[in-house]
Amino acid sequence: MADVIRFSFHSLRFSSSSSLLTSFASSLNSLQPGLPPITNSDKRVYPLLYSSSSAEDFARFALTPRKQLVSLKVRATVTETDQPKWWERNASNMVDIHSTQEFLSALSQAGDKLVIVEFYGTWCASCRALFPKLCRTAEEHPEILFLKINFDENKPMCKSMNVKVLPYFHFYRGADGQLEAFSCSLAKFQKIKDAIQTHSTARCSIGPPKGVGDLKLEPSFAPNDKPAGSTSA
Repeated sequence: MADVIRFSFHSLRFSSSSSLLTSFASSLNSLQPGLPPITNSDKRVYPLLYSSSSAEDFARFALTPRKQLVSLKVRATVTETDQPKWWERNASNMVDIHSTQEFLSALSQAGDKLVIVEFYGTWCASCRALFPKLCRTAEEHPEILFLKINFDENKPMCKSMNVKVLPYFHFYRGADGQLEAFSCSLAKFQKIKDAIQTHSTARCSIGPPKGVGDLKLEPSFAPNDKPAGSTSA
């Protein structure tokens, strides 16, 4: 078995004298004749043999910076996930709708308010591009109620209301029914502004409502009002 010469990186010292290096090379060549000769130190130095323990130390040293880099990436990812998603950044008069019953209740409780319903998808690039401007419009019109419906979470309801493209908008006069429906992108956002101006007028000037598709809408009553045909106890 060939002898293995072990060198400690901390204890090995090279003198500036070329004679010492030459003497060292001669000793090394006598023990390991297969190695190429070492000439002057100012020209080149050939690699030395070292034991497996030294290799393990070097491997651990080489991996340390990469471990630190990975830990930094993990911390950056955690910080990013703490931020709200784009569809969660609502104005104060925006309400997220999660079921058909929530939708009908919101319309019933809106009274004679103008209600704008946005149908969107979290994966929809057009919905995401339009959303910041919709939030600014909601802030400019606190008298309007904005409802947001996630298409993927409410597919049966959306299909019953004939929502086939996104983003899509419905305009309602509270519980009185639908006024208008259309698709809209950021490039055509003026359609929403025009519809707000048209439907912000008194109820008698905008024609009969169109209902809410196949959904059943409960009429809303003031605290002292009673349904037609009811009798007092």
